[in-house]
Amino acid sequence: MELIDHTAVVTGGTAGIGLEAARLLASEGATVIISGRDPVRGELAAEAIGPNARFVKTDMADAESVQALVQQCGDVDIIVNNAASFPSALTVDQDMSSFETMFDTNVRGAYFLVAGLVPGMLERGRGSIVNVTTMVAVKGVAGASGYSASKAALESLTRTWAAEFGASGVRVNSVAPGPTRTPGVAAEWGEVNEELGKALPLGRTAHPAEIAEAVLFLSSPRASFITGSTLHVDGGGSAV
Repeated sequence: MELIDHTAVVTGGTAGIGLEAARLLASEGATVIISGRDPVRGELAAEAIGPNARFVKTDMADAESVQALVQQCGDVDIIVNNAASFPSALTVDQDMSSFETMFDTNVRGAYFLVAGLVPGMLERGRGSIVNVTTMVAVKGVAGASGYSASKAALESLTRTWAAEFGASGVRVNSVAPGPTRTPGVAAEWGEVNEELGKALPLGRTAHPAEIAEAVLFLSSPRASFITGSTLHVDGGGSAV
């Protein structure tokens, strides 16, 4: 097991990609902290992962809640910024409240979680940060303007943080999924998600576990010379 004596925090870790990533990290020996807004779902997820997992109720759109998560995490070795808000709307139809929640969750929350936890990683001289972004950060899709802009910002932070933290041994990378079959995506995008999957070179949507494998790889020592990169796990969508 590669991650014994490592502690990982996975935001949005109670379902979908986050839950699968937390499972894999725990299976490699890591102690895993999963965050989310729903305490019932969170406790069930932690129980399903096993004794090395615990849940911390967190709203990544709320600055005080993010700071509380920082305090409860203590020293960590791996940060997976997975929590996301992704309402679908054309630019002319986007309401301000949803837009603000999206950027607060996808950008500000991730930013200040890293700002709060990375000093310990820098002091210890090791660590990995994985930002879960999206194919549409680099590919135009109607109805995803706000979401794509927020995730493009997170990919920009990936590169900046790699430059800032690399000399201290902390790596920062992104995983950019294509259309993925999760409860949250199904609720927001419905059949549109499946149609996007059919248009990919591989002709289907991803399973969350397929994305989680990429998160595990970038979190692990196997990716020891990779930083500032985005790994596209999108069935070829970003290539065409």
